[in-house]
Amino acid sequence: MKIRAADKSELMEISKIEVKGDDLVLKGKVYGAMPMTAVVTPEEARKFGKMLTPKLVWFLLTMPFRKGAK
Repeated sequence: MKIRAADKSELMEISKIEVKGDDLVLKGKVYGAMPMTAVVTPEEARKFGKMLTPKLVWFLLTMPFRKGAK
């Protein structure tokens, strides 16, 4: 999975997601070169949950079925 900037340049490529204890661990590369391991703790996941609205939850659930940019 790639995360891109507004100008479509690649910021990060996530190649693996795993669980380590109570944390979510994301592994990949930043800017296509530098290896990265990011950790999402339960506290940070709760902060993310507070930002969710019903409209955003619906968008996230339907996003894999959308066509995307051409």
